[in-house]
Amino acid sequence: MKMIFHTDHNLPKSLLTVAAMLTITLNSCESYLDGTQLPANTIAATDVYSNDNMVSTVVTGIYLTMNVSGPYTGNANGNIGSTMGLYTDELKSLLSGNFADIFYKNAVQSGQSGNWSDLYKKLFTVNTAIDGINTSKGTLAYKDQWLGECYFLRAYFYYFLVNIYGPVPLALTNDYTINNRLSRAPEAEVYKQIIADLKMAQSLLGDEYKNGYGITTPNRFRPNKAVATAILARVYLYAKDWPNAEAQATMLIGNTNYEMVATDKVFLANSRETIWALATNSPKVANEYAFYNNGMPATITPPQTPASSSVFISLSSMLINAFEPGDQRFTNWTRTSTVSATSTTPAVTYYFPAKYKSPATNAEYEVMLRLSEQYLIRAEARAMQNKSTAVEDLNVVRLRAGLQALPDGNQATLLAAIARERQTELFTEGGHRFFDLKRTGVIDAVMATVAPLKSTTWQPYMAYWPIPPGDLLQNPNLTPNPGYLQ
Repeated sequence: MKMIFHTDHNLPKSLLTVAAMLTITLNSCESYLDGTQLPANTIAATDVYSNDNMVSTVVTGIYLTMNVSGPYTGNANGNIGSTMGLYTDELKSLLSGNFADIFYKNAVQSGQSGNWSDLYKKLFTVNTAIDGINTSKGTLAYKDQWLGECYFLRAYFYYFLVNIYGPVPLALTNDYTINNRLSRAPEAEVYKQIIADLKMAQSLLGDEYKNGYGITTPNRFRPNKAVATAILARVYLYAKDWPNAEAQATMLIGNTNYEMVATDKVFLANSRETIWALATNSPKVANEYAFYNNGMPATITPPQTPASSSVFISLSSMLINAFEPGDQRFTNWTRTSTVSATSTTPAVTYYFPAKYKSPATNAEYEVMLRLSEQYLIRAEARAMQNKSTAVEDLNVVRLRAGLQALPDGNQATLLAAIARERQTELFTEGGHRFFDLKRTGVIDAVMATVAPLKSTTWQPYMAYWPIPPGDLLQNPNLTPNPGYLQ
């Protein structure tokens, strides 16, 4: 479906940008709109926010762009789960010299970090939408829903920016003349804004999931109050606000709409463990299936290799060794493929992520938030407060994985157990491992051991990725991250 707009070239650049963005062809938009179709009207740019249908088109367009660019893209060379997994100790590059090697060798250079520009483009659209919705003269029946989603998205995008790049410019308006001159805000200030936006989203969003027309739906594709709460719990944990992290996670854990399910059912479409999943803009298999499986057979006959199925990434030995014997996550969330022996080479068995294993379209969606993380958040927050109940939350995750419950221990022992559980529970999901290593202050120690195994070296500056040179040239107040060529 194609939206066509007549634009007034005397309008502000921000509004023209939104109008231009809305010319995008929204293929199969029912993924977000639940079978309904927005009308293909021709409207003036000044009417972009005049009714719910058009506001929905703007906000839905943001979700659709998340599928094609930035940290959540369906391309393995941009998806944050695969790139961060390669960058740390989760994944291994199988083919020297391709995109995977850049991340695997910790060799990301200026101009190769596309998330910066992509996320700021998305933030510009979100800020423009917030302003347009708030100043709309039309009657918007679902104004709170659209605004709540926008505040959530702004917080979500900034969560990734601050964790990838450290201090970042805090652009909160759609005035590009201001945004292009912003200095980098301290991380604490960015987190403060993220928390404020998430609280705003909580106040505006309801308990039910809504579709693109603001109607209740069983699909968990658009943020509701629980989605905002889940990210707020995570952000409080990152900000070391242990009581609030515990309180927000408790809200999710006590919500009967969500429950832990068996490991072989966690990533199925509309699993009750899912808090939020990112729908695709057209029927397709889950991104991770294409990255790590793509129809690759369990036995490969030379000269065929995993690359013959366009699979270039496998699990690292470090992650494989982190699993305890009998862990059902290792059984259900990994798979093997063996390249048969030849007269000159022995057989080689590779391990691959298999959280998403169905070749059927829309059988699985990319899970952005799920309940098990909330148990691990609360376990860590409680451990940091020396609460004995911390081990109970940890054991909920362990018992679901078929492992024995751990006894209560001292704080250091318990935190180490939680860190290991996060490693084996959340691997290849949303950059968790990279962010966990940084926020707990152990990334340099861990990567000093990991880097030699990858035949590379690690330097502390690599904990933050480079800012694109073009942005540094355009904004005289923007300073680079150290260590990178400009």
